Amino acid sequence: MFRRGRPRVGWLDCGGAVPERESEIRVYAIVRSGGRQHKVAVGDIVEVDKISTAKVGDTVELSTLLVVDGDAVTSDPWVLAGIKVQAEVVDHHKGQKIDILRYKNKTGYRRRQGHRQQYTAIKVTEIPAAAK
Repeated sequence: MFRRGRPRVGWLDCGGAVPERESEIRVYAIVRSGGRQHKVAVGDIVEVDKISTAKVGDTVELSTLLVVDGDAVTSDPWVLAGIKVQAEVVDHHKGQKIDILRYKNKTGYRRRQGHRQQYTAIKVTEIPAAAK
């Protein structure tokens, strides 16, 4: 019989070799958009808060907070000021609906409110290398 609860130690460990794509050097950046920070790499599609000035197919620039290129980590604000991540706008859409319910016991106070956040889907096309 199978037990419920925590899996056994080593349950998913196959003991095989690490796939080659794990060992590839992947360049990624931490960017800021709409008051949030996102970890992006070239080819990633990321949902950010709606960029109202951009239309589908436009190119947008995102400010960079950190760039990781293999073992080299660039976090110097003077260097990062010149690095802008390029991305293409793919889509504008609404997020999942959330329900906001307010209730106070014994007073008859009930309020119901809904919200759907506006998002823009962007595809990262280029992360420039930091000048050394």
